Amino acid sequence: MNQATYDLLTKICDRCGGRCCYYARPPLTEERISILLDNGISIDDVLFREHRMLDCKSTGFCVGFSDGRCRLQNVKPETCSAGPFTFDVRGDKLEIHIKRERICELVSFLKSDPAVFNEQYELAVEKISHLVRSLPPEELESVCRVEETETDMVAEIPLDEVFANDRGN
Repeated sequence: MNQATYDLLTKICDRCGGRCCYYARPPLTEERISILLDNGISIDDVLFREHRMLDCKSTGFCVGFSDGRCRLQNVKPETCSAGPFTFDVRGDKLEIHIKRERICELVSFLKSDPAVFNEQYELAVEKISHLVRSLPPEELESVCRVEETETDMVAEIPLDEVFANDRGN
């Protein structure tokens, strides 16, 4: 993605005030926890429940959210990098969903520019696929129980392709 497009997407995200960061508890792999710890997150900021996730502050915002933006921008969790795309695993398919426009202002922009949409979609599939491959099965199952009703499915990918395409991402 070129810098001008990246800056525009960042500006759109900055305008919304972090709605996707409010009570967001993105799932974490062991690898991502290590990366976050190396970049200023405390082990106390990681919840160990049915799946590992970042915690929220008393304000309701993710511990990575500060001064109106993500302070973990370059190392943020896979689902955050994939935004506004999300996922579910049903049977032998990885379903890729996109948030609805009323939930995320970025969606309208992406839908207006097919090239940028495709670029963000490809990044989302890469990040989500890595997460799916990296989470223990019971944690992946827990993550998939989190309801996200304000989304529309945009693709189905056979799970055998997701696992066959493991390139160490």
